[in-house]
Amino acid sequence: MGKKLLAFLILFVIIAMSFWADASQAAKKSGKKGGIKAEEIQAMSDSLDGLTKKVYARSLFSPQDSQTIIDIKLKLDNQMLIAPDPALAPLYYKAGNLYKVRNYKNDAIDCYQTILENFSDTALGPKAAKELKALGVEVVIPESESEED
Repeated sequence: MGKKLLAFLILFVIIAMSFWADASQAAKKSGKKGGIKAEEIQAMSDSLDGLTKKVYARSLFSPQDSQTIIDIKLKLDNQMLIAPDPALAPLYYKAGNLYKVRNYKNDAIDCYQTILENFSDTALGPKAAKELKALGVEVVIPESESEED
């Protein structure tokens, strides 16, 4: 069993590295220092909305549906490494909600925590904190710079 888990983790790292390389090459080709285009953000949002509709309809996720959410999460995480963008907060929130209803607690926590750590000053900051508390996570809300003065 341990060998299968190790093989899976190695495969996951290889896939993640290939996504990272693809994102870096795309950023170089587009002349940007990393940035997901508005069309890509909308496409990811539409995909997450479609998956959410399946959850509400109590439909089963196909392997392709599962792969879609994994691909979106990897793309979001890669973008956060390059240049965090507040436009990603709603995508993390939607992905977190999907992970939560599918009982992938750690993935949901990761999505909500990303919002809290990077976009706590957006409207989704308090919502992410609420979701984290509901998942049993002790939440420390980062102070804004204006509050520290």
